[in-house]
Amino acid sequence: MPEVREHLEAFPFDAPPRVLRRREELLLAEPLPGGGRPPRAYPPVEAVHFSAEYVDQPFVPPRGVYESAAMRIEWQTMNARQPFYHRNCGVDEISFQVCGDRTIMTELGSVDVAPGEFARLPDGVAHDNYGRRDIHLLFYVPGPVERLGTVDRRSEARVPPFPGWSPASLNELVTEGVAGPGQDVALSPIDERLLLAHADDTQERLEVLRIGSGVEWLYRGPTAMIGTTAAAASTGHVYRRLRNAEEIQYQVSGTRTLVTQRGVLRLAPGDFVRIPRAVAFASIHAEPSTHLSLVSTQPIPQVAQAARQAERVTPSEIDALRPGKST
Repeated sequence: MPEVREHLEAFPFDAPPRVLRRREELLLAEPLPGGGRPPRAYPPVEAVHFSAEYVDQPFVPPRGVYESAAMRIEWQTMNARQPFYHRNCGVDEISFQVCGDRTIMTELGSVDVAPGEFARLPDGVAHDNYGRRDIHLLFYVPGPVERLGTVDRRSEARVPPFPGWSPASLNELVTEGVAGPGQDVALSPIDERLLLAHADDTQERLEVLRIGSGVEWLYRGPTAMIGTTAAAASTGHVYRRLRNAEEIQYQVSGTRTLVTQRGVLRLAPGDFVRIPRAVAFASIHAEPSTHLSLVSTQPIPQVAQAARQAERVTPSEIDALRPGKST
C-alpha cells in the first residue's frame, strides 16, 4: 500500500507545515485493540447539499447551513430584488456567486457579480440584492477582515443601479451578532436614492475577487480564512491536518473523492462538508475540480439537514480511485 505525506498545519498558515511520512492503511484504519484510553465512536463526516442550478420558486429566506454565535454560512436563491436593505452591525458579509447574475446595491456603490466571484460587505454597510436566476453563498465573519486576493474590479457610484430601477422608500433592517434569525434590532423606512447617493461622497468601494488557479487564500480575519482550491487532478497522496482549526468546504465545480479519518465522501457541485479540527483529509480526482474552503479556529456546527454520510472504504479501493490506476 502507498506511503503518503501528512501536512500538519496551523491557522493562519504563516509558517511551513510539519511534513510527516505515513502508511495510508494505518492512517485510515480502526484503532488497534489493547490497553490505554478506550476509543470513542467518532461520527462520520456529512455532506449537506443545495442545488447548484437555479430552480424557479417564490422568494424564500436564506437557508442556514452552518452557524455558531460567532460565524454563519447561508445559501440563498432569488429571481427578483430582496425586499429590504440590510445593515450588519457585528460581522463582515462575504458573498460568493454560484450561478446567475446579481446586482449588489450599497452606500459604497453598486456592482454586478457573476458566477465564480466574491464580494465583501464591510461591517455596518447597508446593502440590497437584485438577483436574476441567482444562487449565492453568504459567509458572516467577525472582523476586521483583511483582503488577501487580487481585486478584479470595484463598485461604482451609479444611479440607477440597474436598468428599470426607480426610486422608492424601502425598509432597512439592522442586525447584530451574526445577522441570524432573531438578531434584528431595528426596522425603519429609508429613501433609497439618498442611500445610494452616499457613494458620491466617499472613495470607499466594494471589491470583487474571482476564483483563480491553484490554492489561494482570499480573506483573513482574526479567527477565520476563506480561500479556493482549483486543481486539474489530485492523487490524494498528501493529507492535511489542521491542528487548531476546522475546515468547511463547498464544491463549486467538478467532482472529487474526499478521504478522511472519519470516512470517504464523493462530492459534487452544491455539496458542503465540515471536516473537524485535527482530522486528516485528502482529495482524489482525475478531472478538474474547484472548491471553496472556510477555516475557523472556533467550531461552526451544522444546522442544515445532512444529505448523506461518509462511508468506510478499504485502502485498496481508495488507491484504485487515483488517476492512472486501472479499476
